[in-house]
Amino acid sequence: MPQNDRDISVVGPPPTEPAKGDAEEPTGPATGGGEEPAETPTPEIEAPPLERVSRSYLGWIMIASFGVSLALMVPLSYSLALRIDELAPGREELLGYVTGSAQFVYLILSPLMGIWSDRMRSRLGRRTPFMFAGTVIGMVGLLGIAVAPTVFLVGLAWVVGMVGWSTVGQAIQNVQADRVPEEQRGRVSAVTGVMTQIAPVIGIGIAYTVASSTLLVFLVPGALGAAMLLLFPLLKPEGDSRALVHTSEVSLKGLVTSYGFNPRKYPDFGWNWLGRFIFFMGLYFNTTFGTFFYAQRLDMPVKEVAGVVSAIGILGVLAAAGGAIGGGFLSDKLGRRKLFTMIGSAIFVAGAVAEAFAHSLPQLVVGAVLMQLAIAMFSAVDQAIVFAVLPDRAQAGRYLAVVAFAQKIPSALAPLIAPLVITIGVTSGGEKNYTLLYLSGAVLALAGGLIIKFKIKSVR
Repeated sequence: MPQNDRDISVVGPPPTEPAKGDAEEPTGPATGGGEEPAETPTPEIEAPPLERVSRSYLGWIMIASFGVSLALMVPLSYSLALRIDELAPGREELLGYVTGSAQFVYLILSPLMGIWSDRMRSRLGRRTPFMFAGTVIGMVGLLGIAVAPTVFLVGLAWVVGMVGWSTVGQAIQNVQADRVPEEQRGRVSAVTGVMTQIAPVIGIGIAYTVASSTLLVFLVPGALGAAMLLLFPLLKPEGDSRALVHTSEVSLKGLVTSYGFNPRKYPDFGWNWLGRFIFFMGLYFNTTFGTFFYAQRLDMPVKEVAGVVSAIGILGVLAAAGGAIGGGFLSDKLGRRKLFTMIGSAIFVAGAVAEAFAHSLPQLVVGAVLMQLAIAMFSAVDQAIVFAVLPDRAQAGRYLAVVAFAQKIPSALAPLIAPLVITIGVTSGGEKNYTLLYLSGAVLALAGGLIIKFKIKSVR
């Protein structure tokens, strides 16, 4: 029986003994980017002490991140497009409405989930119950998509699936904020980022092997992902949080204010949020319609694109691994974060421009590989910046939910705006204007990187 990786947050002095199992030497609590803590809408809860995590702990976080990405991203990258094409051939814009609506619903729920997670009393800890519950809800959503007879019902089922899997992903990030000290954040973000890049590629290949069965296309990647992510809390238990003290109840005002923050009081948190928002808007412009984009540029049926995407993705995985690990580990070693987010943005621009004008497989490969490298580098290093500038690490669930807005809002808006962009200058029955879409994404990604590079002051 493995010993608990304890994560108990209580009002009062922190424990005098280090956590057992994977803890090494304590490093002290985070300072939130050097800024004074703000007044918060929930009672003050003292953050657990930060301690170096072991290699085995890091390994299980990697596997959990791979699992949740497998379950969440395969539908977004492939199987939802396939299902919509089956039910409404030629209506690819419906994919944007389905994915955008689900993202919007989760946006509304995520801060409430964050506050609930921060204050959760349970034998399993604060974050683990959300991993278990989210997995069950996510699997129900995938089953619903597979059997839904209409696009409308597919959309409703994906709302359920998105809420479930996104809740799991947020819980895993909350654990990182609870446990990982500053000097390990770059590498932890890097390895988990690599897993989220690799999982969709492998998952699409798995889905392609069972493409003859709509049910299996959704359930096989989902079930494999669920098994992998649940190993983390089972083998590295979080620890009992029933000793968590609440000095007051959460008020209606507290719930409302939990959806935002004071950018004047926390300028670095605010600038990072804005830069992240703009970068991810560009990213989702260039990834939401990837399946249809490849089908058009290669003149292939949508159903056959999975094999091409999977093959391109193998090279993309290597690039993503290099970008995330190189950026994450070097940013830890050099103590420089913003430099690597800027480099990631610039590489993304190069990849987006290459794809915008690509009409052959070699050109698409070059663009895709550059974009995968860029996304992995930016995401890994910026995640480390996020942990450094959190206003209050004791309420990581609440503030990471606000950070998630910077990614979730673009993932909701971009699929709703992109259908309008790809129809600009298109005659009836003509090819969609993916060139304009990809160039627009390049401009947004560059702007996001520039904001982070030149506006954040407390992080190098």
